[in-house]
Amino acid sequence: MTRVQNFFINIQRWFDSDAGSDHIDANSRAFNVVRVIPFLALHLACLLAFYTGVSGFAAGFALVFFWLRMFAITGFYHRYFAHKTFKTSRAAQFIFGVLGASAAQRGPLWWAAHHRHHHQHSDREQDLHSPHHGGFWWAHMGWFTCDAGFITDEKRIRDWLKFPELKLLNRFDALVPAASALSIYGLGEALAAWAPELGTNGLQLLVWGFFISTVALFHATVSINSLSHVWGKRRFETSDDSRNNFWLALLTLGEGWHNNHHRWPQSVRQGFRWYEIDVTWYGLWALSKLGIIWDLNPIPKHIREETRQRDQIRKVQK
Repeated sequence: MTRVQNFFINIQRWFDSDAGSDHIDANSRAFNVVRVIPFLALHLACLLAFYTGVSGFAAGFALVFFWLRMFAITGFYHRYFAHKTFKTSRAAQFIFGVLGASAAQRGPLWWAAHHRHHHQHSDREQDLHSPHHGGFWWAHMGWFTCDAGFITDEKRIRDWLKFPELKLLNRFDALVPAASALSIYGLGEALAAWAPELGTNGLQLLVWGFFISTVALFHATVSINSLSHVWGKRRFETSDDSRNNFWLALLTLGEGWHNNHHRWPQSVRQGFRWYEIDVTWYGLWALSKLGIIWDLNPIPKHIREETRQRDQIRKVQK
C-alpha cells in the first residue's frame, strides 16, 4: 500500500472502523498521527472555553452527561459487554451501547475485545496498555494511538457477532458522538432563544457539555489502565499487579476496586465490602428492580470468605 493510499484509508477510518481492515498491521504500536487527529482535535476544542466562558447550566450539563456516560461505560461496556455479569434485553443492550458510544471510546465490541485481551494477558508483554510495559503515558493513552489499539479482534467477541445492530454500531461508532455534539449544540441554541436566563448558547454548551465532558470522561476511564496497576492496595495476590484505589473508585463509579475485579471478574459488583463504594453496582441493582436487567452475578460465597480472611490478615499485620 502506498503512503497516499494509507493516508486516505486512515481518514476513512475516522467514520468507518472497518475501512482497510485487510491492510492494517494488528501488531504495530507505532503512533498513527492521521488516525488520531479527531482525538487530538477533541482535546484542543476544550480551549474554546476561554472564548465561550461558562454558565451554571453548561457546567451542570457537563457533569450530568459525564456521569451518565460513565455509567454506560462501566455498567454496560465493561460489566455487560466485556464480562456478561448480568442479562438484559436486546433493545436495552443496544440503547446502552449507543449511550456508551457517545463517550467517544469506540464501539462496545471493540471495547469488550480489548478488555478481554487485557484480562488474558494482564501486565504481561502482550497486554497492550500495561504501565509495566511502556510506562504511564503509554498505558494512559499511547496504546490508543496505534494500529494494534485500533482493531476489533472478532475472535474475542464471537458471542456478540450475532447482533447485526451491534456490529453496525461498532463499525460506525464515530457517528454517535458526532450526532451527540450536534444535538447538544442545537439544545444550546434553543435555550439561548427560549430560556436566555440560563446564560448559555450553542457553542458554550457544545464546549462544556460535549468537548470538556468527553475529554474528562476519557481520562477518567483510562486512569484505570495507567494508575490502578501501580497505585493502591492489593487485597488479593493476583497474577497481575492490579490494585484497589478508593479515589479512582469514586471517580469511575466503582471501577477503582480493580484488584477485587481481577480476582473475580465474573461478579457484577466490584466493591466486595459494604464500605467499598461502587455506584455502578447501585445503578445496576436499581435497573434490576425495574426489570430492565436481570440475573446479576453475585460475589460467590468463597470469594466473600476469602475477602474477610485477607482483611483480617492485613489487620493483624498492622
